[in-house]
Amino acid sequence: MRSTSTPHELRSGAAWLASATPEDVDAFLAGLDENSLLALPWLFEFWALPHQLPPAGAWKSWVVMGGRGAGKTRAGAEWVRAMVEGARPLDPGRAKRMALVGETFDQVREVMIFGDSGILACSPPDRRPVWEATRRRLVWPNGATATAFSASEPEGLRGPQFDAAWVDELAKWKKAEDTWDMLQFALRLGDHPQQVITTTPRNVGVLKTILNNPSTVVTHAPTEANRAYLAESFLEEVQARYGGTRLGRQELDGMLLEDVEGALWTSAQLEAARVESLPELDRTVVALDPAVTAHAGSDECGILVVGAVTRGPVQDWRAYVLEDASARGRPTDWAHAAIAAMERHGAERLVAEVNQGGDLIETVLRQIDPLVPFKALRAGRGKSARAEPVAALYEQGRICHLAAARLGALEDQMCRMTVQGYQGKGSPDRVDALVWAVTELMIEPAAHWRRPQVRRL
Repeated sequence: MRSTSTPHELRSGAAWLASATPEDVDAFLAGLDENSLLALPWLFEFWALPHQLPPAGAWKSWVVMGGRGAGKTRAGAEWVRAMVEGARPLDPGRAKRMALVGETFDQVREVMIFGDSGILACSPPDRRPVWEATRRRLVWPNGATATAFSASEPEGLRGPQFDAAWVDELAKWKKAEDTWDMLQFALRLGDHPQQVITTTPRNVGVLKTILNNPSTVVTHAPTEANRAYLAESFLEEVQARYGGTRLGRQELDGMLLEDVEGALWTSAQLEAARVESLPELDRTVVALDPAVTAHAGSDECGILVVGAVTRGPVQDWRAYVLEDASARGRPTDWAHAAIAAMERHGAERLVAEVNQGGDLIETVLRQIDPLVPFKALRAGRGKSARAEPVAALYEQGRICHLAAARLGALEDQMCRMTVQGYQGKGSPDRVDALVWAVTELMIEPAAHWRRPQVRRL
C-alpha cells in the first residue's frame, strides 16, 4: 500500500531514522504492525533522497539532473510507480498509459525496466507489472500500461497517446529534438499529462529548451549525494581522475556546462588536451592577473602555473598547465598565494599584468619576498586579441592540461571567451593569467627565435 503521509513527513522520518541510535531504530520497528513492517521497504518516499522526490505544484516536466550514480534511474522508476499504482493493487492510479523513452530499446529494457534500479526491481510483489516482450510494454495488475520507445526511432511515437512519460538520458540522444517533439504531441490524455526526465546534463539545445520552459521544475544532485549506495573504490577513482575538471563538473556534479557560441575553446578540445603525466620541463612560470579591488564581491586574482618544453625547433615546443592557484582577498593574500605557487613548482619567474595596479603590484610582492624574480607586463591589446594566439596553440595540440590539476574553473572561463569578448560574469581572471603565462613561455620567445638576426660588419 502507498503511504498517505506527506513527503515532508516521510523525509523527516527518514532523516530521523538515519541519525537514530540502534536502540531507537529497534523501538521504531517494534512499534509497527505486520502490514506496516512489510510495506516499509516499498515506501520510497520514506527512504528517498530529496532530489529523488517530485516537487509540489502543477508542473508539466520534472527534470532530475545529476551526476553518474546519483539515483536518477531510481527516481524515475519510483515516479512511474507513483503514477500508475492505486491505493490497492487493483485500484486505478493517476496514469493509465505511460511512455518509456530511452536512447535505444535495449536501454529501456535493460535499465529502465529490468535494471537494478528499474521498475521491476522497485515494485512490490502484489503490484509488479508483467513484461510483454512482443508488444514491448509493461502491464500492471490494475490494467495500466507502459510502452517502450527508442529515441533513435522518433516516428514510433507518432500515433500512440499517453497521460505520462518517463524519459531517460535525453541529453545523449542522437535524435533528441525530433523524439522530444513527437512525445509532446503524444502526451494528450488525462487532465494534466506529466513527464519526468532523468539525465546527466550535456550542452544540448533540447535540454536547455526544456529547462527554460516555465512549466519545468528541476531537482539536482551530485554523485556524492548517493554515496551510501555506491562502491567506495568507484568514488575514490572518479574523484581522483575527474574531480575539479570540466568533465567532472558535468558527469559527477551534474552541472549543465554551456559552450558559448563562437568561443575560442570548446569542452571537447579541452578534454582532448588532458594528460596524465609530464615530460621534463625546461621552464616554469607563475602568471598573475591581479584583482583591482578586495571587497567581498570583487573578482578573483588569477594565478596560473604553466611549464613548457622549449628545446628543439619552435614547432616542437609544448606548454603544460600545472595548477590554478587563483585566490580572492587582499593584495597580500594573492601575493602570498602566487609566491607559494612558485615555491611548490620551482618556477623561475613570476609575471603579472600591471596595467591597473602599476608599481603597487611589484611592491606588494616584494613585501612578501624581496628577491622574487618578477617581470611586469603591460597589455597593449584587448583580452580577446591577446587570447587568440594562445587558442591557436591549443588547436595545434601544443598546450596540455595536467589531469590532476583540477582546472574546471579555468576551463569554464575558457569556454566563455569569444572574439567579441568574455560572455560570463565578472572578469576572466584565470584566462588572463593563462594567456600571460603562455605568452611569456612560448609566444614571445618564438617570435624572438624567428626574428632574423642582423649581422654587424
